[in-house]
Amino acid sequence: MPLWLRLPRITVSLPNSLLEEVDVMVPMEYKNRSDFIAEAMKLFISEKKKLDIIEKLREGYKEMSQINLAFAEMGLEQDILELATYEASLKRQAIL
Repeated sequence: MPLWLRLPRITVSLPNSLLEEVDVMVPMEYKNRSDFIAEAMKLFISEKKKLDIIEKLREGYKEMSQINLAFAEMGLEQDILELATYEASLKRQAIL
């Protein structure tokens, strides 16, 4: 049985202007409208997945920025404490 007989069929309604654009492109790179539409759908799904991943990364970076800021502030507090301790030890040594 040929592949085209085993594939599910769908009906798509398009504005005439869009169909005219499709019909201009089909002979250039595709066998028929079905191949063109299948390729367009694959491209759309692929791009949508990429955009979803980018959005998840953006959210993750935002969340991590708050965590990184907290760690940086903890490190700064520790540095200030160590500096104060060091300066105090220098003053004690100068007095002795």
